[in-house]
Amino acid sequence: MKAALCKSLDGPQGIAIETWADPAALAGEAVVRVAAIGLNFSDTLLTRGKYQYRPELPFFPGGEIAGTVESVSGPAGVSPGQSVMAYLNWGGAAEKVAVDATKLIPIPEGVPLPVAAGLSVTYGTAMHGLGDRARLKSGETVVVTGAAGGAGHSAVEIAKLMGARVIAVASSAEKCAIAKAAGADATIEFPGSDLKAEVRALTGGDGADVVYDCIGGAASEPLVRALAWQGRFLVVGFAAGEIPKIPINLLLLRGAEMLGVFWGEAVRRDPDRHRANMLQVLRWVVDGRLKPRIHATFPLAQISEALSVLERREATGKVVLTISK
Repeated sequence: MKAALCKSLDGPQGIAIETWADPAALAGEAVVRVAAIGLNFSDTLLTRGKYQYRPELPFFPGGEIAGTVESVSGPAGVSPGQSVMAYLNWGGAAEKVAVDATKLIPIPEGVPLPVAAGLSVTYGTAMHGLGDRARLKSGETVVVTGAAGGAGHSAVEIAKLMGARVIAVASSAEKCAIAKAAGADATIEFPGSDLKAEVRALTGGDGADVVYDCIGGAASEPLVRALAWQGRFLVVGFAAGEIPKIPINLLLLRGAEMLGVFWGEAVRRDPDRHRANMLQVLRWVVDGRLKPRIHATFPLAQISEALSVLERREATGKVVLTISK
């Protein structure tokens, strides 16, 4: 089979397409013929050795897959020919993968495989962050940073489906328009604005009930200052490249909470909750209430170009690799 192999920690350019032995399923595993692979900013960090997980070289990047079950070994809960999706952390950028069958989630009819391949990380993180961690209630106000990127765009959509009012923060007028099209009720362009003042003005002085912060950096502290009484600040990621240092007295003054959203570890510790979240996301897609945005699709051979789009922060939606039969 063909696979994308990261052979050095030089970023996307350190990946080569090579021929690799087909995987064999161990007991309780299934071999999936991969049709699509969802890529994420974390994949660019993995290829540079800068992510919290550091797989040994060489490894296949690509943490999300969708495809068709080719074979199973022992009781697996899935059947050959069944369309499935899975989150693997890494290892998905190959024509075939062997997967622990408990990680496989059936894909209902009506959900294209490239769409399904891009659901786990961004929508799973939004479901976990907004629902499981922030306990978001209908009618509350959510501020989402990086709102036109894959993670932020998904959070805008999920927050709206949960009944929230959404204020989207993005770095340009064009990206604000994308967030608006995703359902945001209001937008703030940043850098270039006073985030605390803008959020206060848009909430009648009350502040935000929840902040979903994908970017960190200079945006974080003013948004902590913009929290409502008993607001919840979700630490999701640091796409701006800087991990902010927040004065913790700001939380005390607002009776507020700062909550880490370590979705990958949450999936490992509570796979049943992850499965329930993803089945809800799939239902929303089937019902037409959720229409995931795909920025671009690339063939497997162009994985370096695809990851470079993410590394340059040019993506406005999901970047997906596809493998033709």
